[in-house]
Amino acid sequence: MRDRLGRVERIRRGGHSTREAALLACDRHLRSGAQRRTGWTVARWLRQWLNGRVAIRPTTRLSHAGYIEQFLIPHIGRLTLKEVTVPRLSEMFARIGRQTNRAGRPHTPSTLAHIRTTLRAALNAAVRDGLITDNPARHIELPVNPRPRPVVWTPARIAAWQATGVRPRIAVWRPATLSEFLDTVRDDRLFALWWLLALRGLRRGEAAALRWSDIDLDRGELDVHRARTTAGYAVFEGAPKTNASRRTVALDKHTVKVLRDHHRRQRTAGAGVWVGGGYVFTGPDGRPLHPDAITRRFARLVAATGLPPIRLHDLRHGAACLAHAAGADLKTIQQQLGHATIAITADIYTIALPATQRHSAKATAKLLRKAAGVRRATKSQPHQTRDG
Repeated sequence: MRDRLGRVERIRRGGHSTREAALLACDRHLRSGAQRRTGWTVARWLRQWLNGRVAIRPTTRLSHAGYIEQFLIPHIGRLTLKEVTVPRLSEMFARIGRQTNRAGRPHTPSTLAHIRTTLRAALNAAVRDGLITDNPARHIELPVNPRPRPVVWTPARIAAWQATGVRPRIAVWRPATLSEFLDTVRDDRLFALWWLLALRGLRRGEAAALRWSDIDLDRGELDVHRARTTAGYAVFEGAPKTNASRRTVALDKHTVKVLRDHHRRQRTAGAGVWVGGGYVFTGPDGRPLHPDAITRRFARLVAATGLPPIRLHDLRHGAACLAHAAGADLKTIQQQLGHATIAITADIYTIALPATQRHSAKATAKLLRKAAGVRRATKSQPHQTRDG
């Protein structure tokens, strides 16, 4: 801080038994009225803010930490909170946009949006604490980040992929291709997992956390109320993604049979060394699967089949498309997938499969022909006079 003559004055306070106690005392002093305007640098505030957040998921914490350490602190960390302005933030995002990621490509609009989300949340907390009066991150405009939409692997897209090696960002298999994949991997130890993801659209973490106590095979239902997620390579098991993700998913008779067969094989395999824990999908020793291991195993199976490539999460997109093609309404699909709003379901997942489009086209043409027939019949009728 500065004294009355404007000179920088170092403040010293002793008597602290540990370094942690000294840092806490320093933080308390910086929060005092004398230091509210000048004491907090952006770097110090961002780290303090993140360390003080207790009600966030480990994956969210890791994400925030990455944006803070990789982008925000290197660009504006030395500024005080009061020195953070809209022009300075606009300049920062412009510089980040000109930089490249590890793959040598420019940072995507999605990355820029996530950086802004982290900064905006931290500065909102600074406003609540009275350190600043306004949040300049709220006024930053970034490039539009269109939400990617799934496309169907049609014969034309498959031919283009085979010729160029370029694949759509998000793609789903047609029903016949999905059926071919499931037939090919029928003997895989995790066949029931691929079947469940493809038909009922569970998230990877939801399936990894599923236990037999969550499934009622007699009633044909399973409850989703846990998820196994990763932060780095560490695994955390806890509540699912959102409150809407807590849901009951209906199971058809064939899916029940697939799960019963899986349970029977699992009990047989568990005759030797078996850790247990009641998980539905496990390693050979009964331990729950690492979510990343599920992704890698699926990628190997797809590559071995020679089918057009899709990601593991694309099975979830495909499950929504199949349900839509089979006649399920948006509300039913929303509840099946555990979306917070029906708008998410409509915007992302319910692309029309070709069969659905053909049915819609036929129905539309039929309606138009019917209207044209009525018009011609009315026009051909003789006009009646008043005398009859």
